Amino acid sequence: QTASSAIKGAIQLGIGYTVGNLTSKPDRDVLMQDFYVVESVFLPSEGSNLTPAHHYPDFRFKTYAPLAFRYFRELFGIKPDDYLYSICSEPLIELSNPGASGSLFFVTRDDEFIIKTVQHKEAEFLQKLLPGYYMNLNQNPRTLLPKFYGLYCVQSGGINIRIVVMNNVLPRALKMHLTYDLKGSTYKRRASRKEREKSNPTFKDLDFLQDIHEGLYFDSEMHSALMKTLQRDCRVLESFKIMDYSLLLGIHILNSDMKEKEEEGSQSAADTKRHGGQKVLYSTAMESIQGPGKSGDSVTTETTNTMGGIPAKNHKGEKLLLFMGIIDILQSYRLMKKLEHSWKALVYDGDTVSVHRPSFYADRFLKFMSTRVFKKVQALKSSPSKKRCNSITALKAASQEVVCAVSQEWKDGKCGILAEGQSCASLDEEVLGSHHRPDLVPSTLSLFEAASLATTISSSSLDVDEHYQRDQPMLYSSSKGLPSSSTFTLEDSAIYLTSEQSTLEMENDNASVLDVYL
Repeated sequence: QTASSAIKGAIQLGIGYTVGNLTSKPDRDVLMQDFYVVESVFLPSEGSNLTPAHHYPDFRFKTYAPLAFRYFRELFGIKPDDYLYSICSEPLIELSNPGASGSLFFVTRDDEFIIKTVQHKEAEFLQKLLPGYYMNLNQNPRTLLPKFYGLYCVQSGGINIRIVVMNNVLPRALKMHLTYDLKGSTYKRRASRKEREKSNPTFKDLDFLQDIHEGLYFDSEMHSALMKTLQRDCRVLESFKIMDYSLLLGIHILNSDMKEKEEEGSQSAADTKRHGGQKVLYSTAMESIQGPGKSGDSVTTETTNTMGGIPAKNHKGEKLLLFMGIIDILQSYRLMKKLEHSWKALVYDGDTVSVHRPSFYADRFLKFMSTRVFKKVQALKSSPSKKRCNSITALKAASQEVVCAVSQEWKDGKCGILAEGQSCASLDEEVLGSHHRPDLVPSTLSLFEAASLATTISSSSLDVDEHYQRDQPMLYSSSKGLPSSSTFTLEDSAIYLTSEQSTLEMENDNASVLDVYL
């Protein structure tokens, strides 16, 4: 019930005081007891020897595990000055609440941090979670789990308002054309009418299956990096007995018309807000899923500033930028949740209810993401130049000619050449005519051209098989002198055609095998 302006002011004053005070403490390793420390300071409106005067009601400001959170901020490359500048320099912006939790959400002007009010149980659970969370972040800072930068409590007029500072998943500088909150559940997972009436509604699982029934397509490398990150994060949450979390997914459509409009408007705002690049490490979606040694900057898309989004396509072929993060992880599968699941399971199918035991919840969440939401598509190669196209056409024609010549030679000389058992070398000269026709196959082949040629030869070899089938009686009647293995070499290239036959094969199968080696 407290006015949001008073909350915002108290948050900024309190964080400004505690972070500034923390700089005087020496750097040292985080110890187990550091996770359970709570520091408290009273800030009267008239000010004191230690605290500044302010025009809000008197309040007490508590900081949980200050040294542990200082370590987390350092891990993500957040300097105390930058942290204070982001949160305290300009008024916080209040966001409309997208969830059913009743929490208030504030975002900093530079789009870096989200400040969310949490319930007493959630704040308590986060405190218990900190040692394990610390261990997990040490092992792997690249994660889609929320990054917690601070846990505080504002006490004013007998009311406790607990807040947590986290990374901002959806940048305001890019318009999110679609936003989804996905759990992998289908029971009542459709956005309410009230939610749909908002200017930027957050849709749910059933809406996603209806709107984007084909799913979202990634190239294979990006898809595997994303799924590995999700699997690792779900295993961590399962080990903490956490469930009922969601994947917050923001979709920005890179449409040429929209892009031009946004480059004039909000894109310029992004440049001013995020000057000098992003300060926080591993905070964008792209950085969260890339493995070590890879950089999100190497991904080229049509826009110069992708804001760390992951490139993808929908079934219409539209280019998209995806922003995502796992949210609402401060739910522990305790008595109330067990009762909630038992009651819902009585009136509905238990497996589709969102509140479920953590291991089942993680498996269902991952299955939904891998089969319905994120799909893999083979990356198409960029179209080659005209010169390359011409050379490939010539190669295809040449390979057709070579294989046809081979099959023709088998047909015409079945009683002559084959009976005499000519050597491979003379077959090379007569069939391929490589000495007389050097223009047939170029002396050096690029890998792309070689692959194209190999494909053409292998497809043409079907015709050779047909010739074999057609001429079986004549061909095999006089095959006593046939060499058991013939090799046709395309001169100076990496492709070999081998026709391997054994006497048994000829008697039983009456067929020849053409192997293409690249």
